[in-house]
Amino acid sequence: MIQNNVNLKPFNTFGIEAFAAGFAQFSSISDLKSILENNYLNQLLILGGGSNVLLTKDFDGLVLKNEIKGFKIIDETEESIIIEAGAGENWHEFVMKCIDNGFAGVENLSLIPGSVGASPMQNIGAYGVELKDVFHHLSAFHIESQEMHTFDKEACQFGYRESVFKTIYKGQYVICSVAFELSKSPKINTSYGAIESELKSKKIIEPTIRDVSNAVISIRQAKLPDPKVIGNAGSFFKNPVVEESLVQQIQVNYPDVPNYPASVGRRKLAAGWLIEQAGWKGKTFDTFGVHNLQALVLVNYGGSSGNQVYNLSSEIINSIEEKFGVTLEREVNIL
Repeated sequence: MIQNNVNLKPFNTFGIEAFAAGFAQFSSISDLKSILENNYLNQLLILGGGSNVLLTKDFDGLVLKNEIKGFKIIDETEESIIIEAGAGENWHEFVMKCIDNGFAGVENLSLIPGSVGASPMQNIGAYGVELKDVFHHLSAFHIESQEMHTFDKEACQFGYRESVFKTIYKGQYVICSVAFELSKSPKINTSYGAIESELKSKKIIEPTIRDVSNAVISIRQAKLPDPKVIGNAGSFFKNPVVEESLVQQIQVNYPDVPNYPASVGRRKLAAGWLIEQAGWKGKTFDTFGVHNLQALVLVNYGGSSGNQVYNLSSEIINSIEEKFGVTLEREVNIL
């Protein structure tokens, strides 16, 4: 059933108040088809966990909340297992189910907010692992033809926080389920970020996948605000990939600038570090600002508008461009 004039504040982790002309939730493909058949509005927006969106205005169309659930084994060998999960499953809860069953590969992606269906859209990643590393295929509903299509890894064209669902197929599909190829023989990945030091502090020498997950959760909780307490969408900006020559220019004044290999002749910079060096970390403006522990995170302390947060992000982008010659790109979808 389509509801009219619904406040989207409970459905986005920024906690921004904006209204949708129409709103409906679906938990099956047949539900989705029925809603679309009765849709009288021109625009369409699919929401999962609402964790990667900034609402800057009311939405004149229909907002669909994906609630398709499920967690099942669809194939298995002695070494690996393929798990299919409903797109409406909470991502972190999915990761916990995998760990409970001893299925390895997603433990480094613990506590990332959002839904399973959103994970391939932006190729989520953290602590040395990206979604594409464990992705097998997904099933998606094509809105215009009302047909189900299957996408393998190649068809998704994964990039850094990118896929075809954010580019050429944006707004054309509803992801209904995602399948992951996980390992029964864990290959523990502790080399990225502070995982090793976190494990060392707990005197863990031979970590399990649960140990790695717990370490990631501890690190994230220590520096990232809980959206249930402070409105935010996690990392607001992508880490920029730039030419090596630009990194060398920055190193003249900042020899310790964090940078990592990307493609040939290019390096990845830490957006949070750039923002912090420009003096934005912890800055507060009325009811919004930059988080005091992680400069990548813009926050709504309560009552701010999406436009206020967006304008702040624009000021930060201009500031980094002027100071470093680096153009930051927003990771969050702006609506």
